[in-house]
Amino acid sequence: MSDPSSLKQKNSSLALSLLGFAAGMIMLAYASVPLYRLFCQVTGFGGTVQIAKAAPQTVLERSVSVDFNTDTRDGLPWRFTADQRVVDVKIGQPTLVTFQAENTSDAPITGMAVYNVVPHEAGKYFMKTQCFCFEQQTLSPGQVMHFPVSFYLDPALADDPHLRGLTNITLSYTFFPVKNS
Repeated sequence: MSDPSSLKQKNSSLALSLLGFAAGMIMLAYASVPLYRLFCQVTGFGGTVQIAKAAPQTVLERSVSVDFNTDTRDGLPWRFTADQRVVDVKIGQPTLVTFQAENTSDAPITGMAVYNVVPHEAGKYFMKTQCFCFEQQTLSPGQVMHFPVSFYLDPALADDPHLRGLTNITLSYTFFPVKNS
């Protein structure tokens, strides 16, 4: 027959181990988004654009058409559109575009946008100097807000043999609802 105090100690030890494991998994889940975002920003993985402080001094004659795609996820009653659906930009040329969001509900709602670039290989050359992505935006009922995005295409794009024939890039934004805690 087992000693009841030994069994109780084993059960307590198992419960603490399982609790520690569950806490570790929760912490990993919360840390995974910022770590993945950092990885994508550093490598350009998955069409993630780069962040730049200023545009280059060199502007090339070669132009690329940049299309803008906008979406909202279920649960976010916003109208979200690009003010210009397409812009033609010269490589290295600083460009400013704007987006508009409107809260169509009768309550304040917070959203956050994520983005990507297609083709994915162009992400490492798509340099943003100003963006609203990954920042929570709260719109009051019926409020319309404009969001600027400043960017340029890195002149190094012209030297990438995989993108020599590139004539079009699509920048997609998706706004997700942010659940208030």
